[in-house]
Amino acid sequence: MKTKIISHKAPRLLVHPKKPNILKVVVLAVALTGLLKPIQAQDTIYTKPLLWFGLTAGANVNFYQGSTQKLNDALTVPTAFHEGIGLGLFAGPEIDIFRPGTHFGVMVAGAYDSRKGTFNEVSTPCNCPADLNTKITYISVEPSLKYAPFKSSFYLFGGPRFAFNMSKSFTYSLGINPAYPDQAATNDVSGDFSNINTSLISMQVGAGFDIPLTNYFSRTQLVFSPFVSFHPYFGQDPRSIETWNVTTIRAGAAIKIGSGRLIKEKAIVEEVVIVTPINTEVIDTHVDFSVYSPENIPLKRKISEIFPIRNYIFFDIGSTEIPKRYVQLNKEQVLDFNEKNVVMYTSDINSGRSQRQMTVYYNILNILGSRMNENPSTTITLLGASEKGSYDGLLMAESVKKYLVDVFAIEPERIKTVGQDKPKLPSEQNGITTEVALHLEGDRRVSIESSSPVLLMEFQSGPEAPLKPVVVEVEEEAPVESYVSFFADGSNESFESWSLEITDEDGVVQNFGPFTEEYVAIPGKTILGTRSKGDFKVNMVGKTENGYIIQQDTTVHLVLWTQPVDEELMRFSVLYGFNESNISPMYKKYLTDVVVPKIPAGGKIIIHGHTDMIGDAAYNQKLSLDRANNVKQIIENELIRIDRSNVKFDVVGLGEDVTTSPFDNKYPEERFYNRTVIIEIIPFNAFAVE
Repeated sequence: MKTKIISHKAPRLLVHPKKPNILKVVVLAVALTGLLKPIQAQDTIYTKPLLWFGLTAGANVNFYQGSTQKLNDALTVPTAFHEGIGLGLFAGPEIDIFRPGTHFGVMVAGAYDSRKGTFNEVSTPCNCPADLNTKITYISVEPSLKYAPFKSSFYLFGGPRFAFNMSKSFTYSLGINPAYPDQAATNDVSGDFSNINTSLISMQVGAGFDIPLTNYFSRTQLVFSPFVSFHPYFGQDPRSIETWNVTTIRAGAAIKIGSGRLIKEKAIVEEVVIVTPINTEVIDTHVDFSVYSPENIPLKRKISEIFPIRNYIFFDIGSTEIPKRYVQLNKEQVLDFNEKNVVMYTSDINSGRSQRQMTVYYNILNILGSRMNENPSTTITLLGASEKGSYDGLLMAESVKKYLVDVFAIEPERIKTVGQDKPKLPSEQNGITTEVALHLEGDRRVSIESSSPVLLMEFQSGPEAPLKPVVVEVEEEAPVESYVSFFADGSNESFESWSLEITDEDGVVQNFGPFTEEYVAIPGKTILGTRSKGDFKVNMVGKTENGYIIQQDTTVHLVLWTQPVDEELMRFSVLYGFNESNISPMYKKYLTDVVVPKIPAGGKIIIHGHTDMIGDAAYNQKLSLDRANNVKQIIENELIRIDRSNVKFDVVGLGEDVTTSPFDNKYPEERFYNRTVIIEIIPFNAFAVE
């Protein structure tokens, strides 16, 4: 039986904390006596609108460069004009689409767009001053990608500009020679430029800020958005002849109106705590907070755990010696080595579940040597890759070869060594700009390549084929499905981060967080400690980007996970490449040909997706779920194909969460193994127990 407790409590609204000015607080308190009641009496609360309509207007500061002399077929002036400046109007409608609390949106403006200006005065051969004024206008359409880097009112935008010429007139003025002041003045010449480009494609980038003009309770909301933008000269050639081009800086503002979505009816503000009169506002939030606390799972699970073996040995930066974390035996220990009992050969640096699989992995050299002794016809290639170059990589490969030859007495001619500066599937690729050092650590490795099937994973071949998995019999610690789950649906849009305050019956408070993802799982034992059960008050504390604090609370009953009943199950793991959510063909075949045949009718499949800690936590949360669903889809399709029915699935994405990740993230091999999906196969009777 499982219990789910959900609490929806009206948010507690707090003003941003600053040092109060006592006089201002008193004055504001008097003023609020007439305002507080209307705020409390609001019947509805709406979200910020997704779609905005508005009018935008601004001033174009136009900078002329290049040259123009032939104004049209009837007029070529005696001296070319080169530089100038002018001020023109930009005005028209605008549409914005932007989901609150996210980074990206789109905006489209269509407007009257004046690029008029006046060229700097030039002197003609008669020593007469000449001036040229232009009235170049367009109808412009400017679609832009909108990016809010802080998920706030500040945004950047950029995109193309499509301009269609509307007017192209000019006025040319020729003055008199100052040396002959009595000379008759020449009349101004007006006309239209020839060879005008009827359409232009250019670009524009800028920044803006949305200032609310209405409160967040209103369904219809208004914002005032000042902005600046830059339009470089690329593509802004008014004419198809000569070299005249225009660069524009625009400053302006938009008034936009939108309709919010109803999120709460008859919401009553429970408390307004005035700490300071500065920055007081009502905050639009809608977060559904819930706690999922499973009852004790009455099973003791004995697991046949099938560990995948990456065909890599990772080396420390600056060293060509096999790292001490890899288990290295002496010749006497080789006689007693058995990969089925590999957990006996433990490295000193590991603990927890990570110890199990990392102990298996850190025995990779011993597993390889033992298998090569059992199969004397097998051969391997050791490919060392080093950021220092191929010779350094060769020294790394020779270190591995020396161990296999000296300790396991493998014939040297069965092992070929190669050095190069990059592995065949590098982690450090073009375009990666963050956490480069971690990718570099992942590329400093020796890859084991073989064409001998007895060394490799079932049904696999080729240079990147993993080694055959190792089967280990273990008793499970508290399974992930026994963890307490906390859901803050909508927190990504409303909060910068949120935390948990968990209080027991004696008033002892435990704090967890801050979190940025909407789902968090915590082992029951972490909360209960030495107790077998308990009742707890759970307070979710959300912090908005402006520093406001919003709280929701509920209660939950926890029971410590125990093991009173025996059960056997199988656990498999499949591995993913960096930032990949589609499984490789070799692991897809492993799922369909090895894992699926072991799933009984009426059984249950528990699938947990994980990632390493490289990258954004929220992105990794989604990536882990995508990986888990990728595995589920492959298994489901194969079960349908073989007509295996009545199989239940439980799918969870756990991201990079350190409380649930299989391994630490200190070493590259741990990060490689954390890019995984774990599949547990539970027989029917295992979850039918009441």
